[in-house]
Amino acid sequence: MADFAASYRSKDGEILDEIVWRHYGNRVPSALETVLEANPGLADQGPVLPIGTLVQLPVIEVPKEAETVRLWD
Repeated sequence: MADFAASYRSKDGEILDEIVWRHYGNRVPSALETVLEANPGLADQGPVLPIGTLVQLPVIEVPKEAETVRLWD
């Protein structure tokens, strides 16, 4: 079972991509897919979510940037 960072109720005219971007930003490339996995049936709602749709926003581990090695410094 996933740990949830937050729950969110959609407002008029909101789309899931926008909600996910506001919560996670661009730090997590697979955030939308992870949110859809955590919310079975949410994709069936269509692109514009009905008002009051509950969206569970799971805790997603932010990948650390790889350390770069510079050979000629």
